[in-house]
Amino acid sequence: MTDTKADSPHESSRDEGSAADAAAPLQDPTLIPRRRLLAKVSVGLGVASGAALGVPMVGFVVGPLFEKVPREWRSVGRASAFKIGETVAVAFADASPLPWAGVTGKTAAWLRRVDEDTFVAFSINCAHLGCPVRWLPDARLFMCPCHGGVYNEDGSVAAGPPPHPLHQYTVRVNDGAVEIRTGPVPIG
Repeated sequence: MTDTKADSPHESSRDEGSAADAAAPLQDPTLIPRRRLLAKVSVGLGVASGAALGVPMVGFVVGPLFEKVPREWRSVGRASAFKIGETVAVAFADASPLPWAGVTGKTAAWLRRVDEDTFVAFSINCAHLGCPVRWLPDARLFMCPCHGGVYNEDGSVAAGPPPHPLHQYTVRVNDGAVEIRTGPVPIG
């Protein structure tokens, strides 16, 4: 026996029609503008959040490019304490330390008294990669232990990889005190 319900064309179209009606969501005319509004609000909040995070980050990266480099005169001792012709290490506070820098807020220079009124100061940082150079008084040379950089007593390059002479600080005698004009760490 055959089932007459399945073979009837009216029955199958009624089943398809009811399935199509169930699959189609009911479209409320107020739903579409509400969805658009919520989508725009979500995008707006995303843009505002991105700007709230991005602007300070850009300021952090770009801000130092517009800051003036601080340069200050730092006293390193009385002029009478230095012997003519002698090169000694002198320590002083960095011109641009952070409040929490601690010991790293200090730097040094090699100071030589040339004559009664003239002093010369060289950076302790090698011009190659910034390693600390040391003064060898017997050889009258500055040596960098990192990569073999050698400097003459006038700071010029004698040997090794340094691309240019040691940085030379400006020095003055003010009221009997030797002062060095500081700035950022001079390397490269």
